[in-house]
Amino acid sequence: MDFLTGAVCLCLSWILVQAFRRIPSGNSIHRKLPPGPKPFPVIGNLLDLGVKPHKSLDKLAKVHGPIMSLKLGQVTTIIISSAHTAKEVLQTHDQFLCNRSIPDAIRALKHDELGMPWIPVSTQWRNLRKICNGHLFASKVLDANQDIRRKKVQELLAETRQSSLTGEAVNIGRAAFKTTLNLLSNTIFSVDLADPNSDTAREFKEIAWNIMQEAGKPNLADYFPMLKVIDPQGIRQRMSIHFGKFLGVFDRMISQRLQLRKLPGSVTNGDMLNTLLDISEKDSEEMDKAKLERLFLDLFVAGTDTTSATLEWAMAELLHNPNALSKAKEELEREIGKGNAVEESDIARLPYLQAIVKETFRLHPAVPFLLPRKAETDVEINGYVIPKGAQVLVNAWAIGRDTNLWDNANFFLPERFLDSEIDVKGRNFELIPFGGGRRICPGLPLAIRMLHLMLGSLIHNFDWKLEDGVKSEELNMEDKFALTLQMAYPLRAIPIPV
Repeated sequence: MDFLTGAVCLCLSWILVQAFRRIPSGNSIHRKLPPGPKPFPVIGNLLDLGVKPHKSLDKLAKVHGPIMSLKLGQVTTIIISSAHTAKEVLQTHDQFLCNRSIPDAIRALKHDELGMPWIPVSTQWRNLRKICNGHLFASKVLDANQDIRRKKVQELLAETRQSSLTGEAVNIGRAAFKTTLNLLSNTIFSVDLADPNSDTAREFKEIAWNIMQEAGKPNLADYFPMLKVIDPQGIRQRMSIHFGKFLGVFDRMISQRLQLRKLPGSVTNGDMLNTLLDISEKDSEEMDKAKLERLFLDLFVAGTDTTSATLEWAMAELLHNPNALSKAKEELEREIGKGNAVEESDIARLPYLQAIVKETFRLHPAVPFLLPRKAETDVEINGYVIPKGAQVLVNAWAIGRDTNLWDNANFFLPERFLDSEIDVKGRNFELIPFGGGRRICPGLPLAIRMLHLMLGSLIHNFDWKLEDGVKSEELNMEDKFALTLQMAYPLRAIPIPV
């Protein structure tokens, strides 16, 4: 409500100014702009966004087409809503559309100048990308530290088993977040950041969710750039506080490790922090403490919230569709055997489990609009021009439910991915939860391993029922919008040992 009030006030205060401004008559670029709804004076199409923009803009795209233009305040925004146009943006014209339109919230503590998802494609960006691909998420590195993931999943199962003995419901999203947080923190720092004897995991989840919420919140400063000076809704100020909490933790962890490395005879382990400190000592231009902290900020915020939200959606869809859950359990029992642990090496022979994860990504992409892109020059797509400086949003949520691509598009049907070559690695533009092109999420290989291992283990080791006698068809599947898409009502389910 504060956003709409602000927009109306802004409209009233600017109306006289705008009345004296001459609106340019249609030049060649404006005539070629993609179609879209008629904008209001000053505020443009802001009111068309609604509280769930991924759904509102999908409806508008059905009227105006898969490439659509809106005027969000002063900002020309192009909405991409089909696999074909997504390929044009993410692959064909990636060279001219790969840099970011920076939300004002991300400018908090100058994160836009240091965070890998946000900085322009440059030497700095290429160095960070090379480090991620070669030292953090390479197959040989992930293979080497799979014992960490095995251990953390066993801890998740032990806690779930404890709940099963008391008949207590498990908050699936919170349990997944805690596991993911500890898995990442052990991979990076060799410690549990979610101490089982404290509320750390809950606190971290709140901070991560607050960051995603602030980053995805409609911000007047994004639509009227002159307002960035005053941060009218206080979004950037709040984001600075949230970023600062994470960065404070990382600063302490790095400082402690640097002191430890100075001790005579100290033995360093092979975690990410030591790998990155080794790189830093060889070339401080390539990696220094500030870049380390910002890289960790991106890894933890992106890696924990998106993975736990996807696992929660997967479990919710299975509980909402008991037939699919039964098929998954049958496959696990047949391939793994009752009482045996699910291992990462087993995933390749669990096609139905893989199909469940893909179908969850299709219906519930963690970042429904991917991250915003910006046109570096005029780009022509489908006979229309994306003008230089325009913001480009790819509606992955809409593409995943496109009835031209998918039969029964709004139904959870993992079978559609059996014997299908479609994957999530950015080659098939009908399924792009991790994006595509040179900006594809570098953490994809780790996220895929974590999701399959956690989901397969929870299905294989327990039967599940909804608490309070709620029937599967009554499960509320509403979402709530932020930079990531979460369940509006957290999933709570009672585990039953098998």
